[in-house]
Amino acid sequence: MDRETRLKRLQFRAWHRGTREADFLIGGFFDRYSQDWSESEMDWFENLLAEDDVDVMAWAIGTLPVPQNFMGSQMEAMQKLDYIDATK
Repeated sequence: MDRETRLKRLQFRAWHRGTREADFLIGGFFDRYSQDWSESEMDWFENLLAEDDVDVMAWAIGTLPVPQNFMGSQMEAMQKLDYIDATK
């Protein structure tokens, strides 16, 4: 699949999580950072989308330890996310 199609699929999945809070956190993270992602960073995000929203949100706000396979610069960026455009 080409990059543009893959990003559109990831964007849809990021913004349709099941709860508005998860949509804002995960979708907002996607909107802020995805345009510069490499293939491996898209792989990381795709794997993150397979996890439960409750866990992803807990890792992002620091109430649960981040599993080794999700540690790194992308999770650090998610943990530092300080503003999400809620006008969507």
